[in-house]
Amino acid sequence: MHTTTSTTRLAWVSTTATLLLLLLLHAQTVHAILIPTQYNLRDQYIGKDFLTWKFENFDDPTHGRVNYVDKDTAFQRNLISVTDDKFIMRADSWSTVPKESRGRDSIRIHSPTTHDEALVVLDLTHMPEGCGTWPAFWTLSEAGPWPHGGEIDIIEGVHDSDTNLSSLHTIPNCTMSMFRLQTGISKTTNCDTAVDYNTGCGTTYLRPFSYGRSFNRFDGGWYVMQRSRKGGINIWFWSRNDWTVPSDVKYGSPNVTIGWNWPPPDVRFQYEQCDYDAHFDPHAMIFDLTFCGDWAGNTFADACRRDITCADFVDNNPQSFQNAYWEINSLRVFTQ
Repeated sequence: MHTTTSTTRLAWVSTTATLLLLLLLHAQTVHAILIPTQYNLRDQYIGKDFLTWKFENFDDPTHGRVNYVDKDTAFQRNLISVTDDKFIMRADSWSTVPKESRGRDSIRIHSPTTHDEALVVLDLTHMPEGCGTWPAFWTLSEAGPWPHGGEIDIIEGVHDSDTNLSSLHTIPNCTMSMFRLQTGISKTTNCDTAVDYNTGCGTTYLRPFSYGRSFNRFDGGWYVMQRSRKGGINIWFWSRNDWTVPSDVKYGSPNVTIGWNWPPPDVRFQYEQCDYDAHFDPHAMIFDLTFCGDWAGNTFADACRRDITCADFVDNNPQSFQNAYWEINSLRVFTQ
């Protein structure tokens, strides 16, 4: 009996010590990659605030089967809905598309302000989903021409994927280590747009419900992007019912502090092999929804259907795009 008790106590002490060590290592790891920083609200977009954004209606640079429309047209065709606390922008889901058209009506909006070192907090209920879709929330240099000044893709995916991809796209001489202190998985490491057909350097998420139908099923969540000369570019995702989401993110505080209670980011881009000032200018933010194009078009047969082209599917199946919409609760930009 005495031996069993001693063994049990030793096992308990060993287990406790191991847990404490793991907690310590976790804290050290977080602090190794996150510089404790307090941010203060600079810009806030809720509901009608998004009407101050520029509605872009040029030809899609990614060669999508899409017709981006201006703000007046978007209102006339019921492609946007605005309330005091919601902004919704959607693709047309009731019309077939004439072959001579640019494509299915949709929205691309561009923020009125830019940011350099900042914290971006997006509270999102729904993102576009479905075969043929290619939505993105991203930031882009105002100076250009692209890819000068860089591009940061925060949310991006195609078709019925349930896993988000975050990427950088830059001029040459910007690469990432394959193994970084992040919870996501590095897919590619060369950010140069001239390499591998502009794949960029991307990381996919291990955290569930980060994209598409699965994201929408659980009422979305929060995406947070930190851009810092010292700390790198870090991106976090929390689903709506995740108990670990920081309270100042969850409740829309005017001040957000990144500290010991934040987990390692889902995605981390470091500057060891990428000069920050040479590759990144102040960026504007963009929401868009295109169809087919360079990515979704080239993967349509494997991901969706082989009996029809992506363009024909988009043109002739409006009912398939009833869930192709963004529903935004808020977007906040913080600076130090």
